[in-house]
Amino acid sequence: MNYKTTNTTFKPPWWMKNPHIQTILPTVIPQKLAAHNATLHRVTLADGDAIALHEDCPQEWRTGGKVAILSHGLTDHHRTPLLVRLTEKLTARGVRVFRWDMRSCGAGIEWARHPYHAGCSDDLATVVDAVIKRCCKNDAGIHPDITLFGVSLSGNVLLKYLGETPERVPAMVSRAVAVNPPIDLIAGIQSISDRRNRVYERHFTNMLLKHLAQWSRLRSDIFRPADGPRPRTLEGFDNWFTAPAIGYRNAREYYTKSSSAQFIPFIRIPTTIITARDDPFVPFEMFSRDNVKYPENVHLVPTDHGGHVGFVGKKGKDPDVRWLDWRIVEIVTGEVIS
Repeated sequence: MNYKTTNTTFKPPWWMKNPHIQTILPTVIPQKLAAHNATLHRVTLADGDAIALHEDCPQEWRTGGKVAILSHGLTDHHRTPLLVRLTEKLTARGVRVFRWDMRSCGAGIEWARHPYHAGCSDDLATVVDAVIKRCCKNDAGIHPDITLFGVSLSGNVLLKYLGETPERVPAMVSRAVAVNPPIDLIAGIQSISDRRNRVYERHFTNMLLKHLAQWSRLRSDIFRPADGPRPRTLEGFDNWFTAPAIGYRNAREYYTKSSSAQFIPFIRIPTTIITARDDPFVPFEMFSRDNVKYPENVHLVPTDHGGHVGFVGKKGKDPDVRWLDWRIVEIVTGEVIS
């Protein structure tokens, strides 16, 4: 099938086979990122909140051309290095790219009263509709060729969106790719709370608390958790803030309702899931065919190495060592890189 990447074998340098090195090192080494020249759009959601949508349109793009909608992960935004690199590589190939800051994140932090979360598929649906209107507004009947991309938490959001109400996914959405998505949120939270992964859990929990503190200073009308000690774990944070803020009794109910594994069997469009067997906190067991019923159009690409959204490979046929970037370029453009 033409939506599959041609190179499904990821080979890291010998000194980067450790999953923790793959997960951490690429995020702490400074990267020279392209300057931000995107056009900012405000997208209003059904409940009155709004999110920020950033558009990069190559001069050569024409109506009916390729479009990519990129979503970021937990505690990130449109300037996360992966999304910036993908934007640069895709626009260089004539793809019109839209990156959205999930609700209460990035440039739209002041525009929202409610938080983003692992099940916010309605927000993604609104973004997709807004992009289609913008790309079709002057030429009715000529439709863009759209790829949806989600990573980590937003990968779960993407798969949930595609499968929970498949008939609402517009025909212009031609394909989708999710990278290291935690499709079983309970299994994921249990894994990251393991003592071997406490460094990750502390990091994400602290980042969420800092984000909440910043958001609280900007908006006085957001949900206020009960007074008391601040949570020290991700599930503690979700019990304390996320679940009640979005209408669930507790974190476990939120995880159960939001996990995308239950929706994957109903996905209709060509979809690629890329994940690593050694991901430290998205256990590969959750992708087992005993746990998930994959339709023929959903293609699982497992790699032996790569950690969590690392995938820094050996020098080879790709133009640089960012193996994942080039696989996304292949899927979006149909161009064979290696």
